[in-house]
Amino acid sequence: MIKRVVAGIALSSLLLFSCNKKKEEKEEATVYPVTSPVVMDTVIDKEYVAQIQSVKNIEIRAQEKGFLEKIFVDEGQFVQQGQTLFRIMPKLYQAELLKAQAEVAQATIELKNASTLANNNIVSKNERAMAKAKLDAANAEAKLAQIHLSFTDIKAPYSGIINRIPLKLGSLIDEGDLLTSLSDNTNMYGYFNVSEPEYLSYQMHVADRGSNEVGLVMANGEMLPEKGQIQTIEGEFDNETGNIAFRAKFPNPNKLLRNGETGKVRMTLPVKNALLIPQKATYEIQDQKYVFVVDQNGVVRSKNIKVAYELPDLYVVGSGLAKGDKFLLEGVQKVKDDQKVQTKFQEPKKVLQSLKLKAE
Repeated sequence: MIKRVVAGIALSSLLLFSCNKKKEEKEEATVYPVTSPVVMDTVIDKEYVAQIQSVKNIEIRAQEKGFLEKIFVDEGQFVQQGQTLFRIMPKLYQAELLKAQAEVAQATIELKNASTLANNNIVSKNERAMAKAKLDAANAEAKLAQIHLSFTDIKAPYSGIINRIPLKLGSLIDEGDLLTSLSDNTNMYGYFNVSEPEYLSYQMHVADRGSNEVGLVMANGEMLPEKGQIQTIEGEFDNETGNIAFRAKFPNPNKLLRNGETGKVRMTLPVKNALLIPQKATYEIQDQKYVFVVDQNGVVRSKNIKVAYELPDLYVVGSGLAKGDKFLLEGVQKVKDDQKVQTKFQEPKKVLQSLKLKAE
């Protein structure tokens, strides 16, 4: 009987010890690390949707009427400056030139005769002047006819790539009709829009941004090997969007970029007094980001934050948090609003160092 009592007491003690141990482990598991935002100057890489355009891109249009007699090039072909691209049937303009040249010859003879007669006082000097004026008019008509004839051969104004040719051989062409367009892709422009706050940061902190150098993320997600330079900023903001247009110039030695492409210009922007928090301290509901803020009594409450920029492992908070706020660093999926928890504060800068922050 005594042995049974002793065994029961021992078993009870063992169970009590086990329960207390589990309770202690449970209490230890509810201790959550908390920290505060870090305020520091940093730089961020921001990407902007960009339209890619050739530095030289023009439409080639007909300057005379007629039938398209010859097409000397093909779509996508590289042509040299001065190379003949198209020929509009020139016979009519050749005939007009011959006629004008004949009139020049006739006016030349008339001037010669009038000069001889005027020198012998047979006719007045006005007659000679009239003959001279007639010759000048004939020369002008001949030059004009020569220009019209030259317009029947359409030549490349510079070296570049021929684009779409909408008209076919034998088409009847009117003055001003589009024949093709020509792109010089040696250098390319990237046009992109920047918000007013980012524009002000860019302009006011020249030393912080380092240089005007930018990168280009192409449509396949890869970086263009060559770096570009920001050249100009437009003079006015768009009243509807609040943005202003930047233009960057990119070398294109391999002719990889073509007129009309899209991409993303990657620009380095300085951010003064940035409020930094670890990404792992946040959670997301319907595209909105939240953190659990802990008050002085250890009660957690969710708080919506606006992320201004994203860095590796970090967010730059635009609004929703203050410098002195304390928030859960880990365990955001385990707690609920108005829950009281035990916390352990971790030094914010040490937290950032553990995330291998690259911003200075």
